[in-house]
Amino acid sequence: MEKRIRNRAALILAVVAASVLGIVWGKGLGGFPRNFTQLKENLRENVHLGLDLRGGTHMVLQVHVDDAVKVTRDETLDRISDGLKTKKIPYTDVQPCADPATCSDPQKRDKDITHIYISGIPQGQRGDLRTMVDEQFSDWNSNQLPGVQAGGTLAYSLELKPTTVTSIRNQTLEQAITTINRRVNSLGVTEPTIAEYGNSEDYELVVELPSVDDPTRVREIIQKTALLEWKLVREGPFPSREAALATHGGILPPDTQLLPGRNQSAGGGPDIWFVVDRIAAITGRDLTGADPGTGSDGSSSVNFTLTRDGAARFSQVTGANVGRNLAIVLDNRVQSDPVIQSQIGERGEITHLQTIQESSDLALLLRSGALPASITTMSEEVVGPSLGADSIRHGVIAAIVGFLAIVSFMLIYYRGAGINADLALALNLLILIAAFVYIAATLTLPGIAGIILTVGMGVDSNVLVFERIREELRQGKTVGSAVDAGFSNAFRTILDTHVTTVVSAAILFAFGTGPIRGFAVTLTIGLVANLFTSVFVSRVIFDWVANRLPKGAALSI
Repeated sequence: MEKRIRNRAALILAVVAASVLGIVWGKGLGGFPRNFTQLKENLRENVHLGLDLRGGTHMVLQVHVDDAVKVTRDETLDRISDGLKTKKIPYTDVQPCADPATCSDPQKRDKDITHIYISGIPQGQRGDLRTMVDEQFSDWNSNQLPGVQAGGTLAYSLELKPTTVTSIRNQTLEQAITTINRRVNSLGVTEPTIAEYGNSEDYELVVELPSVDDPTRVREIIQKTALLEWKLVREGPFPSREAALATHGGILPPDTQLLPGRNQSAGGGPDIWFVVDRIAAITGRDLTGADPGTGSDGSSSVNFTLTRDGAARFSQVTGANVGRNLAIVLDNRVQSDPVIQSQIGERGEITHLQTIQESSDLALLLRSGALPASITTMSEEVVGPSLGADSIRHGVIAAIVGFLAIVSFMLIYYRGAGINADLALALNLLILIAAFVYIAATLTLPGIAGIILTVGMGVDSNVLVFERIREELRQGKTVGSAVDAGFSNAFRTILDTHVTTVVSAAILFAFGTGPIRGFAVTLTIGLVANLFTSVFVSRVIFDWVANRLPKGAALSI
């Protein structure tokens, strides 16, 4: 008996030592604390606090994934035109719409992002068209439209496959998460949270940035889509939007769009406007790198490099349009419209940026990857450090008051056995906090609620055991037999209650987000620790006490 108690006590001491060491040991160069100040620093380093406790920014963003579908459609539109010319298949027109009805209706045309309309295909070469689509555009279904056009030609409608649309949307959301994560990490924000939020069909993200030093700048970096495009300028600049439309009778030419740009005159002034190609020569997705620099005129600039495929396309466009203006478009706004002096290959430069900070931020955006779609901020909350400190203070006070109340009750009601319960309860909290440190979990305000609930569950387990022991003692059993029967009979009930609660916590973790998951994790760890302390540790203490009681002495319970 003595040997079994010693072995179990050694295991308990090892768990206590590992827990204390994990909590107080500094992960950096601090090591074991030598004074109270170093102890506080180690605790601050080891226990990761969530946004609601540390303060910071909480944002819910919606990713407009259909922007990426539209980009895919537009790129395919350009490739199809080139493919038809390469295969020497005559055609009349290639439009981003499903049929003549949607092509003629601007509203329907803008909403239709999954179709391409091809007209004027000779009947004798319809097989060549189908072969080209099957070989080069496997993500598209081709359907011949009914009827024969003028000259005996045929029309076709290409539709992006639904599986491909779903894949593009999901990949866009994943890429947005990765890109935002890179941007935030590049700014030095520690322990950010970027994850999916709400229903999967909403394509929303939650972004939490604890302890943000410059929240304004970080918010601007995150919210900027950095949708970078290079588009040929057809006409402009115009002094106003109305002036640009007036030159075309209020209707823009096909395959063009009207975009605003910054007035770069000495005094600034209102925006100027450009008529540019709707389809970009290259986009930010063709970039491999970007760094801030200084242009030949001394202004801030960004030097960029392109992928092999992007460089080939850019070289072809710039080589065929030397002397024309090329608009550098960021987030549907013309940043500059330099003249193409010569053919451009893998390297280029964005010039005429106003400040060094602007060039640095733009290079960061481009280097970390352009977002594949635009983003809308659905909600934004800023939690100040003082509010987080207030939450910590109230949470700690609630935990201490609850703990002291339970300790007092157990001592008064169960007398000597209450000391047993209080020691097990204290060890339960120690193991719980140590587990948070070892798995690098983040403690949130709901997590503190989970800790308080764990304290209640721990006491509940002790009460079950103690009441069973009392019943056994009333039936005249010896102390050793009563303790053994009490733990054996109560264990089934304790196990049942813990398993059902863990299942509930698992459901919360599976379907919850952020703080709800933190509560579920805290509760689960606390319940596992409680099984160890209320059953194993408490039993060892009872056995040790019972082994030292004089023969015939009563157990203080």
